[in-house]
Amino acid sequence: MSEKLLNKRDFLKLGLAGTCGICALSSGLPLWSATSLPEKNVPGKYSREAMFYTPTAKGMKCQICPNQCQIKPEEHGECRTRYHKDEKLYTIAYGNPCAVHVDPIEKKPLYHFLPESNAFSIATAGCNLACLNCQNWEISQASPLDTRNHDLSPESVVETAKKYNCQSIAYTYSDPVAFYEYAYDTAKIAHLKGIKNVLVSAGYINKEPLRELAQYVDAANIDLKSFSNEVYEMLNAGTLQPVLDSLKYLKDAGVWLEITNLVVPNWTDDLEMIKKMCGWLAENGFEETPLHFSRFHPQHKLAQLPATPVETLEKAREIAFSSGLFYSYIGNVPGTDAENTYCPVCKKLLVERKGFTILKNDIKDGKCTECSVPVSGVW
Repeated sequence: MSEKLLNKRDFLKLGLAGTCGICALSSGLPLWSATSLPEKNVPGKYSREAMFYTPTAKGMKCQICPNQCQIKPEEHGECRTRYHKDEKLYTIAYGNPCAVHVDPIEKKPLYHFLPESNAFSIATAGCNLACLNCQNWEISQASPLDTRNHDLSPESVVETAKKYNCQSIAYTYSDPVAFYEYAYDTAKIAHLKGIKNVLVSAGYINKEPLRELAQYVDAANIDLKSFSNEVYEMLNAGTLQPVLDSLKYLKDAGVWLEITNLVVPNWTDDLEMIKKMCGWLAENGFEETPLHFSRFHPQHKLAQLPATPVETLEKAREIAFSSGLFYSYIGNVPGTDAENTYCPVCKKLLVERKGFTILKNDIKDGKCTECSVPVSGVW
């Protein structure tokens, strides 16, 4: 499990989906050029008081995620978006996204939620994890003070989404847990305006902040990075249980949920671990939750590794089906049957995909047109 630093490269050419933060920044329609680098005056125009924190003898304790950072005066938390000043904790990731795109919803990836619709996608710099394999590391491992950002208030996000006929707003690319307040305020406004909210996240968040945000979230893709606490700590700088708790909460809250598992050679390609993961999902009521096995491509600090063999992904998908999961897909390998949706009963081809494009959709009123069995999702 050795690591090797990747030289800076033009990751916008990669055109892939599914690593840390799940969605690659490459495809989609960029709406305008970013502004110049922000002034490093914190707090400032793009700051507001943070939610979920408490003062302690060691500093301001952030309670958004399990990192539980205790932030000293004039310092930032691990996610680079929390700043302690004048006995308050601020977020500096507010109204200043460094990425703004219109994406097909299939790119998130969400295969059972409003197919063929567009999602207005935003992200700020910063992340509460530090994945060695992160595809969007140039923004996730940066501070909002070090990226070229857009001036886009929550109200402006919603209005621009409407302008581009997007049915949803996706909080994506980096992890929205790091820009929680911005995502929360935007989601509340979008909810009132009839626009859906999509959370694309690693799910590494505490229950109370998740409960507050989930009121306004319609769909989520959660990156279940592995089923090993040791791997989580070494590969992602996190732990497993909070993610499992988030999955359970979102399901129980009625949020449409899909799960991505990035299969990284030498790290998360253990088929016994995948079997254990799929078994846990089946035993905990996720049989109808789509599971996406995503192909790893060498990048960031794991540039020395090979891409995931397609055979490994196919075996993982077979394990998912044999464990009792109804829907499983392979991502980052376009042009295969593993992109398509089949009826779980009669096996009729219902949704045919090529990359992010829908070639055929035979689901009517949420049911298979052959045997009338309901197909889980938001159609």
